[in-house]
Amino acid sequence: MITVLITSFNYARFIEQAIDSVLSQNFCLDEVQILVVDDGSTDDTSERVKKYGSRIEYFYKPNGGQASALNFGFTKARGEIIALLDADDVFLPGKLFRVVETFQNNPTVGMVYHSLEEWHTQTDKRFKWNFPLISGNFRAEPDKFFSYYPHPTSCISFRRSSLNRLLPIPERITMLADAYLTHLIPFLSPILAIPESLTLYRIHGDNQGITIMPTNRQMPLETRISRLQKWRILIDATQKWLADNGYTKKQPGVPSFLGRWTLFLDTQQFLLNSPGRLRFFLHLMAYIHCYGPYMSQRLRIINCVNAFGSLFTGYEHFYLLDKWRTQLSDKWRVRAK
Repeated sequence: MITVLITSFNYARFIEQAIDSVLSQNFCLDEVQILVVDDGSTDDTSERVKKYGSRIEYFYKPNGGQASALNFGFTKARGEIIALLDADDVFLPGKLFRVVETFQNNPTVGMVYHSLEEWHTQTDKRFKWNFPLISGNFRAEPDKFFSYYPHPTSCISFRRSSLNRLLPIPERITMLADAYLTHLIPFLSPILAIPESLTLYRIHGDNQGITIMPTNRQMPLETRISRLQKWRILIDATQKWLADNGYTKKQPGVPSFLGRWTLFLDTQQFLLNSPGRLRFFLHLMAYIHCYGPYMSQRLRIINCVNAFGSLFTGYEHFYLLDKWRTQLSDKWRVRAK
């Protein structure tokens, strides 16, 4: 009934906990296929996995990146439902039962996802992730594209029949390949979010994923460059799929979906090279055009004032506008009293 696809690269120190979290689910394991795709690890991943014997189907392949590993796993998956799990993450109890139950109760749904808890292993503290959970048929309600953010690998499960139209994932996507699927599947079928946290996302200081990592100028330059390149590859591949499948900017939902990611790439580029005043002004005006329909009138006015103010402050000192506006608001509050 369900395949759990675990992809791993040099995560031998975590792989057993990931597998054990699947084997300990309150779900009939006769209906679960557990696949481990080892994407060219040079550590002792194979020895650790082989201890489980026939309970785990283990495949080793030359290193090719996340899309390559997922594509290989999909060719081996036999389940009607495919749940993804990164080797350094852990399923919480009840995960498989809730996912399968949700698919069975909602036969048109192509993807089920849920919230997570960040597990900071150095302090053993957990924090619930508070990104929005959006459900529904986005083709009928295109405004939902605007508020929808893809969740990490270990939170997502697919109905195989809905997933097939997106495969294979372009293998130039060496990281964020799961985001390629979660970006695009709402264009094909309804999706449904479960409110509970059903996965622990392990923060261990060597995370290969980049969806949760902070983005700021304190990050090493090489990391910022690498992040931008990976996001560009992902978004270019996403745009190509939309174009190849007849989704144009004239269709509802597509302009805001693409506009939001274009703005995101701009912000990543600005972390590498500060924009000139005109370039930054045009970026802020594009932001208002994209996000404006979802803002209050007051917030639109504030953003317009900020945009024109940026022509005087520039990118580097843009924060002064927020500081000035806060001081002015405080003065008005005092006078009002």
